[in-house]
Amino acid sequence: MDVQQLFKNLKKEAECPLCIETVKNPKTLPCLHSFCLECIDRHANFARRQLKATIKCPVCQTSFQIPETDTFENLPSSFHLNRLVDVLALEDGGVQSQRCNSCDENNTATCYCFVCQDFLCASCFEAHQRLKATRGHRNVLMEKLQAQDVQELIHRPVMCSQQYHEDQPLEFYCEDCKVLICHKCTVVSHDRHSKTDTQKAAQEQKMQMSDAVAKVKAEMVRYDIEIKKQTDLRNKNKVEILNEEKKMTDTVEKLIGDLREHERKMKDKFREIYEAEQKHHATRLENFELVATQLKSCFERCQSILDRNFSVEILQTNHAILGRCNELLNVRKPDLYMSPHVHYLVEKKLDLIDRVVVTKTDPSKCLAEGQDSKEVKERKETYFVIVTKDSEEFQCYQQDDKIKVNVLTPEGDQLKTDIKDTKEGKYTVTYTPQDAGQHRVEILVNGQPLTGSPLIVQVHQHQYEFAFQFGSKGKGQAEFDVIQDIDVCDKTGTIAVADGGNNRIQLFSSEGKFRSEIKLNGEPYSLAFTDSGDLLTLVPKSDNKLRLFNEEGHFIKHINDKHLDKPFRLSIASDGRIILTDVSDKKIKVLSPDGNVLLQSFSAPDCDEFPFYAIYHQDKFFVCYYYANCVKVFEKTGVYLHDIGCKGSSDGQFNRPVGLVIDEYNRLIVCDVDNHRLQLFTLSGKFVSEIDGHYFKNGLPSTVAINSGGSLIVVDVGRRRISVFL
Repeated sequence: MDVQQLFKNLKKEAECPLCIETVKNPKTLPCLHSFCLECIDRHANFARRQLKATIKCPVCQTSFQIPETDTFENLPSSFHLNRLVDVLALEDGGVQSQRCNSCDENNTATCYCFVCQDFLCASCFEAHQRLKATRGHRNVLMEKLQAQDVQELIHRPVMCSQQYHEDQPLEFYCEDCKVLICHKCTVVSHDRHSKTDTQKAAQEQKMQMSDAVAKVKAEMVRYDIEIKKQTDLRNKNKVEILNEEKKMTDTVEKLIGDLREHERKMKDKFREIYEAEQKHHATRLENFELVATQLKSCFERCQSILDRNFSVEILQTNHAILGRCNELLNVRKPDLYMSPHVHYLVEKKLDLIDRVVVTKTDPSKCLAEGQDSKEVKERKETYFVIVTKDSEEFQCYQQDDKIKVNVLTPEGDQLKTDIKDTKEGKYTVTYTPQDAGQHRVEILVNGQPLTGSPLIVQVHQHQYEFAFQFGSKGKGQAEFDVIQDIDVCDKTGTIAVADGGNNRIQLFSSEGKFRSEIKLNGEPYSLAFTDSGDLLTLVPKSDNKLRLFNEEGHFIKHINDKHLDKPFRLSIASDGRIILTDVSDKKIKVLSPDGNVLLQSFSAPDCDEFPFYAIYHQDKFFVCYYYANCVKVFEKTGVYLHDIGCKGSSDGQFNRPVGLVIDEYNRLIVCDVDNHRLQLFTLSGKFVSEIDGHYFKNGLPSTVAINSGGSLIVVDVGRRRISVFL
């Protein structure tokens, strides 16, 4: 770098930020920025006139108290700037600033001795050159300064300012007084003080400064990172606001478009009404005008005959004229067409439910907890938690946040959800899936989908698990001979068992504990509880009467319907109707709840087998055909719809289906007795699963019931025991 460029750079470095001139009497604020004393005092005076007690650094905006003296002259001077000012005075000769340090005549310095570290005038320089001791010193003339010379001048030793010590460099540092001193000072005024070499002391303090500067640099880097983040957030915010504004504009434009389309349709409607009404009026006017024209023509013709008063003409035309007049007078007068009144009614004004939500919540950082870890089962309430977070991924709560959750079934239907706001940035979402299969959980936070939304949730089918069993072969309590049928009272949970071979009905608690028995004069084939908790029983070999008992076993009445021939099994529909299968005419018969009226009677087309057992659910009859190895489905009017199953041992096939029930999951459960299993189907007849295994190994599951808690109660007719599954 040449000397001129160096001086230019140094001049820029020595500028006062306020006056943009080379600094004069530089003073340094605690924030380390330096200014001319006059400039900074002027800045303080201006603040005082505005009744301010502080000023801000013009460079970094740090605030400082204004001294009571209204001057900053007590601030430290900048050593570096003072040195720069001295050096800059050498530019272009610098004859106005530097004086000879060697003589007492105060002549202008023309050169500098780097060995003696003195500025010399012309006379002293000549003497310097004559002396043998100084002849070999390195000297440089002011007009021939080079960049390297200027740098050495800036870094020349600092001389002591004490009287009589001006020729002594500051080579020592007094650690007690915290000042730089020369060799003479060490003896004169700092004799007993702790002293160290200037360079050593500077090196130690440089290390402290380096540590502090390194920390400041690290903090600066962190702030640069934060500034970048803040800038990115600002830009992101700008884009987000513009996008949301565009979304609002697009929504309004669409609404306007929809309203314009609605307006067009309404105008077409008004045009249709107008044209139709105008056509009606035009038709009536034509009718009126036709009759009026005929009357006018008749009148004019007749009046002209009367005016001529010619006897022969009157006599000749009288009959025709009277006839025509009578004809016109007797013509049915058209009714006036009264237009209907047309009104434009706004039954509901446009309700635009929209709002602008300003929130710290960042949908991209929010998450759903607990959903993936749960085994979700059909008909069982499940929940998960939405945690709202800000852009820094800290949990946050904003009252205006809008949380929306859509849970869609495999068929696309929407389930009801309940969202509970905990007021701390967590929202508990509860829902109850009704059917098994994949469900989509869509989560929106302030209209934006949660990361990962929609979630796919697999809802598992309920699998019945064995709980306990009771019963054995015998004639005592909780012992059976031939178990013909079973049912459960929805009101009390009482289990009624038709103990056929022992001519009785045994009653048990929901835990399988024996309660009581009802003695009969014949073998009970079937039984069912009514809604009121009474027990309806069928004893075919005794008579065809239905017997009604209360839950304590007391007889209430007989139901003897003349339409029954050989009833075999009975069930009761949810509306109280009594459903029976008849062996004699192979029909399913439906009686009124009191049993006095035959409401329906139907049979399966092209089937010679008798129906074994029938139940009614969701407007359909499901009927077991034991020998046909199928379940037939009928519409509520008795019209045959389709079969479920056929003979075989594979999934969905039967070998002697007997008992039927529909569980709380809307699954049809069939006792496939000779295949030693229960099979589960959808109501449309699709095979779902089976229950077999060691529970029915060598057993014969023949009859099944469901209690109000959803427990499955199965009769094993072969081993005379009853198993309960949860």
